[in-house]
Amino acid sequence: MFLLAGLLFGTSASLARERPPVGSVSDLPGLITARDSQVRELTQQAEGLRDEVSTLLQAAVDTSQTRQLTRAADALAPAVGLGPVEGPAVQVTLDDAGYSLDTLPEGYSVDDVVVHQQDLQGVMNALWAGGAEAMMVQDQRVISTSSVQCVGNTLYLQGRVYSPPYTVTAIGDPAAMLSALEDDPTVSTYRDWAELIGLGYTATELGRMEMPAYAGSLRPQHATPVVVPAEAEEIESRND
Repeated sequence: MFLLAGLLFGTSASLARERPPVGSVSDLPGLITARDSQVRELTQQAEGLRDEVSTLLQAAVDTSQTRQLTRAADALAPAVGLGPVEGPAVQVTLDDAGYSLDTLPEGYSVDDVVVHQQDLQGVMNALWAGGAEAMMVQDQRVISTSSVQCVGNTLYLQGRVYSPPYTVTAIGDPAAMLSALEDDPTVSTYRDWAELIGLGYTATELGRMEMPAYAGSLRPQHATPVVVPAEAEEIESRND
């Protein structure tokens, strides 16, 4: 492969160095024609070499081990969010109470009548705990490490901004997920507050649906080293 690449570079260098012999071409049109013919010939050689290099590269990676790893990655893709999935789904919708400054009940603030970040996180955590196999927030697929951020009464998720109502959709066992929502203390607190002040909350079964693959970044932004007990004791003994 390196030999062919070197030959390709050598051919290009040869083209750059070569000049028609003095007196072989007496006029400009003839010089252009001669050089064009030479370029065409060398271009064909270069294309042939590129094809050979591409063939060698493909042969190098197209091994039985590569195919096995590819199949294994394809099998894991749906579980980690990198592939589309289909199944029975549950959808939870959260919405602001809809008050304005003029209609806000006495004794309450604006923060009391809007959906907060912890409310969305509580629903997501409850669904994961209930065995959710895949999840979407609004129209975006999320994974277990995804986070939602609320700024005021807007949601910021993976580079996009959304306004309420907010929907969280999960594929899994509907009965188990609905039960997890009922038992989760954070979600229960939100439901109680929703009944008191008029916030929106609905949890419904959707039947079967298909979710797209996760399209966000998989690269961690922060990391914390983990020290196992044995290593911690060794570090302490060294310090002593």
